[in-house]
Amino acid sequence: MAKKNGRGGESGRRGEAGRPTMTDVARIAGVSQSSVSLVLNEMSGSRISPETQAKVLEAAHKIGYKLPGVRHEAQPDTRIEKDTIAFVVDEISTSPHPVVSLDGVRDYAFEQGFLTSAHATRSNPDLEDAVLRSILRDPTIVGVIYATIFTRKVKVPDLLKNIPTVLLNCYAEPRQHMAIVPGEVAGGFAATAHLTSLGHRRIGFINGEPWMDAAVDRLKGYKQALATVDVAFDETLVRDGDWLPLRGYEAGLDLLSMPNPPTAIFCGNDLMAIGVMEAAAEKGFRVPEDLSVMGYDDQELARYTHPPLSTLVLPNYEMGQKAAETLIDMAVHEKSLRPMTIKVDGPLVVRTSTAKKKS
Repeated sequence: MAKKNGRGGESGRRGEAGRPTMTDVARIAGVSQSSVSLVLNEMSGSRISPETQAKVLEAAHKIGYKLPGVRHEAQPDTRIEKDTIAFVVDEISTSPHPVVSLDGVRDYAFEQGFLTSAHATRSNPDLEDAVLRSILRDPTIVGVIYATIFTRKVKVPDLLKNIPTVLLNCYAEPRQHMAIVPGEVAGGFAATAHLTSLGHRRIGFINGEPWMDAAVDRLKGYKQALATVDVAFDETLVRDGDWLPLRGYEAGLDLLSMPNPPTAIFCGNDLMAIGVMEAAAEKGFRVPEDLSVMGYDDQELARYTHPPLSTLVLPNYEMGQKAAETLIDMAVHEKSLRPMTIKVDGPLVVRTSTAKKKS
């Protein structure tokens, strides 16, 4: 005979303290727990049949199951502290940049007494919709930091209309949202100006993919820095890249094979700069004696190249901190902030891959 619990039901049929669980709903509806989760979290595009959805909802209603964290009319006096910032990003596992931004958000938020929950949507509209609906049902959420893996213009989801939101590494229509982005024009200028300050005037530039905002703005900064020292822009010294070492190597070989090769090469990121250093060695150029090489991003590996790579910091951590600070000011301190785009500049990091031009 099955052992009875204190309420007269069979042991194990209810969760801790007798509360119904998602497992109970699944058993009663005769479906998997994952199907229950998809239905109760209102995940569109999950391909759950209407019949199954009806079974799940009926079972949940029958045993009184409610999603955790949802405020119910039956508990009007329950006070739930808003103590969590939701960080929503399209990709997080394919690049170190959004991870560093998340670190900045998390650290600043924790210093102010808040936690951070992270959600990667993989650029899947259905998944993003489900994530945002789940966030909006959570009464502990202070607001949302909506981020992208690379800087671009976005259409802010309609679901975020009524919750404090700060855009990170992306921007939308002007005068509608607070947005935090890197100062890429200033970064391209600073990196190139470092080379001109060392006496270089024939400076190659291996950019990223030309359709990306970062590549467009870094090229602007490169041109501005040359103009500052009265050097005319020479498009024959510019190559489009793809942010990867192989393309840096190929473009580096191309530039260094010119009849009058550059004395310095500025690369749109550190990975392409590593490729250039390999090309330089193959062509018999010593770095930095014969060729100065400048990177961008200050990834961890820039410290361990031979020689260590001069670069410019992509301020992902500081951007994350600023986004968290701005969101807390808006949502908690109730500051009235005029929607604007804030550009965060990164510092120059001089190592030994750059040196004065030989006379």
